[in-house]
Amino acid sequence: MRVLLIVNAIASSVTARRRVVIQKALGADHDLEVAETARKGHAARLAHGAAADGVDVVVVLAGDGTLNEAADGLAGTNTALAPLPGGSTNVFARSIGVSRDPIEATAELLTSLEHRSFERVGLGLVNDRHFLVHCGIGFDAAVIEQAERRSVMKRYAAPVLFVAAAFDTWLRVYDHSRPRFDFELPDGELIDGSIFAIVSNTTPYTYFGSRPVIVEDRIGLHDALAVMVFRTRRMSGIVRVGVSAVASRRLVRRHPGVVHRRGITSMKVRGDGPFPYQVDGEHLGTAEELSISYEPDVLTLVMPEAHDEQARGRS
Repeated sequence: MRVLLIVNAIASSVTARRRVVIQKALGADHDLEVAETARKGHAARLAHGAAADGVDVVVVLAGDGTLNEAADGLAGTNTALAPLPGGSTNVFARSIGVSRDPIEATAELLTSLEHRSFERVGLGLVNDRHFLVHCGIGFDAAVIEQAERRSVMKRYAAPVLFVAAAFDTWLRVYDHSRPRFDFELPDGELIDGSIFAIVSNTTPYTYFGSRPVIVEDRIGLHDALAVMVFRTRRMSGIVRVGVSAVASRRLVRRHPGVVHRRGITSMKVRGDGPFPYQVDGEHLGTAEELSISYEPDVLTLVMPEAHDEQARGRS
């Protein structure tokens, strides 16, 4: 197969030794090209160009942000995407069962390519940007923006960084004194008065160390979107829901200031002024209105054999 390996050389888990081992392993059995990202958006252009050139598989050795860009570039094409864990958290790769070690994950990938373990899946779309895992709106996105400013810390202490960024953002940066935006759903329902929302395409939302942070249970690769809308503006409530998302998840489902909706194929977000948003952990700026939708069967993934066998067992 023709394979393009996209590498983010400054990603948290990417080292020169790992890169050499991975390149040799992939190049032994496949026609391999290697490209290194140089700036934001570069992976999307590399992936889109590879699809136009007839490349069979784009492998991404990077974190979730670079993987998101590659998925966005490949959406609607026949070229497959394969994640290798190169970032600090690697949410999507872990969610589909890819090994956390990049070398082990490469061995798994070679087996999947040999067996042509491919699967067509759906993606979320916010305005013109696809997302694999989630779209965060409001406070969540403001936290991501603050964490990106301390990106050097992600290599060594990502969970601590995000907790610190969350408290700093709440206390000094994000205006939570008033509602920031409303959700309009296809059936006409209006969820108003929100300061924070997560639109999920998969489970989990993220990981805190080895523990998954789950805000919506059992969102699969072929399910429409789920949305979790925070209407509470109390820090204590948000902290309690966050702790519950790592533990029992009972409060996530039952908190009176949180609204859940599932099976959503489209929605509008309208703001009272500009609000921040992010996809898959990458801050995209601010907007006053967002159109969010679900696109089924739009991306081909190279799936780990274990995940593929579990899916066959459920069918």
